Amino acid sequence: MTTIELRSKVDSNGVLHVCVPFGKYDADREVRVTIEPLGETVKTMSPDQWRQFVHEMAGCIDDPTFQRHAQGDFENRKDLFP
Repeated sequence: MTTIELRSKVDSNGVLHVCVPFGKYDADREVRVTIEPLGETVKTMSPDQWRQFVHEMAGCIDDPTFQRHAQGDFENRKDLFP
């Protein structure tokens, strides 16, 4: 069997649909599929962009049934520097 290289794009739902043409002689055979992302797609935020994001998201939960549950008690530890 030969190596086939295809390029495809992940859709907006994060799903990759791949249609690979094979011949009759390859029917009922197992194959190995390797997914390799092309290029760097992770977008990093600058510190200013991160602050803006946090500012926009703070207090944005408008669900009246949302509750912050009890956070529990902290354990008492010995002082590091007496």
